[in-house]
Parts: sequence; structure tokens; C-alpha cells
Amino acid sequence: MSATAAQIAQLRRMVAEADDTTYDDDALAGYIEAYPRLDERGEEPYTWDTSTEPPSEDENESWIPTYDLNAAAADIWEEKAAAVASEYNFSADGGKYDLSKKHEQYLKMARRYSSKRCPTTVALHKWPDEVDDSWIVNAAESD
Repeated sequence: MSATAAQIAQLRRMVAEADDTTYDDDALAGYIEAYPRLDERGEEPYTWDTSTEPPSEDENESWIPTYDLNAAAADIWEEKAAAVASEYNFSADGGKYDLSKKHEQYLKMARRYSSKRCPTTVALHKWPDEVDDSWIVNAAESD
């Protein structure tokens, strides 16, 4: 599983990083590969090997590498916002400098890409199972 050069270039455009000064291609590939998803045939990126204890993930050879670039972009925008969080507004020599606007804009971009993430589902299992046979719903009351 590895991100393609086209996916890295697209993510670079999504996060407004024209060069590799801050984020090199390997770093962007790491963000991309953190969000694998089902491919167009419905194949999972990995399968579970239940013969081991605990079960382990095995790479699915028939999976076509497909990733959620919006989720990766949201992570990078949040990281960029954190880097400028300490910047503040000030006035000097008749000029007004609103440096905190950069932080607000980065967070808006993070929210924008978070809202475009691919939907996911999680199966929840109640544990322990509660068994209570002491009452029956809608049973007739005895006099």
C-alpha cells in the first residue's frame, strides 16, 4: 500500500503547500496512507488473520489503493493551525496586524475538509450481555 505521486500532488494542492519545505512527499504519503478505504470493487485494504492471538491484519493483495484525501487534508490543516495558534493581533506604527486571522482561516479549512470525509461505520457490541428474565414487558398484572 502506497500513495501515488498523483495523490501526493493532489493533497499538496488541497493544503496549499506548493513546495516540500514543510511537508515532503514522504510525510504527505504518511498522511494519505493513514486513511485507507474500500476500493471501487468493495475490497477492504486488509483482511483479519484469526489464526493468531491476538488477530492480526494481513494486506489484501486484491485491494486497489484507495485513500480518503479529504481526511488527510483536514489533519494537515489542523496541524498548520496549531503551528500559528500563538500568533496574536497588534498595532504598531499606525498599522494594524491581525495575525490571529490566519489561525481562524486554517481551522475553517480543517472543518471544510473534515465535512467532506468519506463516511465510515463502526459496529458496536454490547458487553457483557445482560440477561434479565425477572420481568416480561406488557404482561398482565396479577390482582
